[in-house]
Amino acid sequence: MMLVVIDLGKTNAKMLVFGGDGRIHWQARTAPSWIDHGPYRVLDEARLWAWLNASLAAASAEYDLRGIMLTTHGCTCALIGEDALANPILDYESPLPADITTAFARVAPPFDETYSPDLPLGLNFGKQVFWLSKIDPGLMARTEAILCYPQYWNWRFTGQALSEVSYLGCHTHLWAPARNDFSSLVDTEGWRGKFPAFKRAGAVIGEYALTGMDGRQRALPIHNGVHDSNACLHFYRSLGYESFSLISTGTWVIGFNTDCPLGALDQTRDMLANVTVDGAPIATARFMGGREFDVISQQARCVVPVEAIADLIGTGSFALPSFAPGGPFPDGQGALLGPAPETELQRAALATLYVACMMSVMLNLLQSRNAIIVDGGLANNATLLGLLAALRPEQEVLRGGNAEGTAAGAAALAFESLGWQPFQETCSRVAALSVPGLQKYFAEWLDRAEVHAGKASRQR
Repeated sequence: MMLVVIDLGKTNAKMLVFGGDGRIHWQARTAPSWIDHGPYRVLDEARLWAWLNASLAAASAEYDLRGIMLTTHGCTCALIGEDALANPILDYESPLPADITTAFARVAPPFDETYSPDLPLGLNFGKQVFWLSKIDPGLMARTEAILCYPQYWNWRFTGQALSEVSYLGCHTHLWAPARNDFSSLVDTEGWRGKFPAFKRAGAVIGEYALTGMDGRQRALPIHNGVHDSNACLHFYRSLGYESFSLISTGTWVIGFNTDCPLGALDQTRDMLANVTVDGAPIATARFMGGREFDVISQQARCVVPVEAIADLIGTGSFALPSFAPGGPFPDGQGALLGPAPETELQRAALATLYVACMMSVMLNLLQSRNAIIVDGGLANNATLLGLLAALRPEQEVLRGGNAEGTAAGAAALAFESLGWQPFQETCSRVAALSVPGLQKYFAEWLDRAEVHAGKASRQR
């Protein structure tokens, strides 16, 4: 049983072939292209569609594929007409005009209705739809359906327009988790009829006629797609974890705590309620940790030994948030204090320390006291995980054993719909690093970060 999982991240796109044994047997990767289009940037979806078809054909030449499952990054939607996009797919990092931001603030639902914080740029996709509808008055008349990003690609494969709750409930301003229904914004703007019927993530929704490299066509079942970090959450729940904090890493670092009450959420610090694939709200906090690591380290890719961390702490070098939009210090402008790192290793060490500190802040905000699972690209940084374990001595820190937890979660959903569970427990415990002065450094970093963010806020 060979299943294709398409994992579309903001900066990296992957196609993975999972076997019925849970292992990855084949993979291909590319980088999505975002291009200028008038007042904003948009996805070059034709290029990505061509890559998807070419990669599927290549995979089908080697394996007997039995289905396709999608998972994608958040904050992205597609407005479709009868048989094509009604408008290009907006890049969520496009800045919105000030008048649109002001107008949206007048209609946005309160936080305790949607648990969607008001985020910068286009990080709330309800705000994206609002913007596009105002600058193109005829757009909504041309729009037959508003689709979440995974469901857009489902539609490209099958022609079926559907909705899915884990994506629609992720800081869109469009969903009211307590009511398990659309928010007041949807009805205020008259959009309810634009959202198609719901199906659970992983359910088979149709077929795609794939043309193989030999020119022959074969029908592949298509499974309803899912939001990426919610797929990762589902993966660990499918392994039997019930009470835990998950840190899912990639371009974004997303923290969940199954035990955190929604009343603890602070909308000013990039906290929100995600919605699971079964419609239950779960407390979440986030920051753009993968992006910030690259900014601070200048794309360093070297192994960071603990001695490099100790040396950096001794010099009094600090990276203060934030180096990307959002996060627990949204008013801070990223800054380096103390001796500037000169080598690639020093930059990587500073970025590692920064992300560990930010992770610990995020876990504090989520009232995390249970086991911590770290998953995704940053989980490959053993020093980062050891620092986090040292900063959280009362908690067990586990490294997710599957290198592709998001894709594995998507695969688990698709396999479940077929009555199959191929994945097994593979998490490993992380030993805390012994770094002299680490706790003192973190306390000083936190004081400096709060003061720095306060100053940045007052300057605006």
